[in-house]
Amino acid sequence: MKIAEVSKQYGMSADTLRYYERIGLLPGVTRNASGVRDYSEQDCARVQFVKCMRGAGVSIEALIEYMQLFEQGEQTAAARKALLEEQRELVEKRIADMQAGLDRLNGKIANYEDILATEREIRGE
Repeated sequence: MKIAEVSKQYGMSADTLRYYERIGLLPGVTRNASGVRDYSEQDCARVQFVKCMRGAGVSIEALIEYMQLFEQGEQTAAARKALLEEQRELVEKRIADMQAGLDRLNGKIANYEDILATEREIRGE
């Protein structure tokens, strides 16, 4: 699959894909005889993984470390697991913070709904 197709399929710019390759998040992207990127299924699986992790707020640095460990093979499984557990804790904290913000917003909105309902009652609406 060419970079334009991957870009479209995963909703990321070709520049982002090239950047991810340059910094080691997408190491060894397959190239054809002319040197043009030709993403394999494995390459696309990595793109999907990186996109998912970035969407969850996992840092570029953590992903680079993870990919470096992944490239080293099965002997790094414990280190990869520990890194992912650490990232999970950070994501859970962000979710909790966002939930608290959402709860506060909902409370404020409910308060304004009560105020507006009272005003409508006073006006006889």
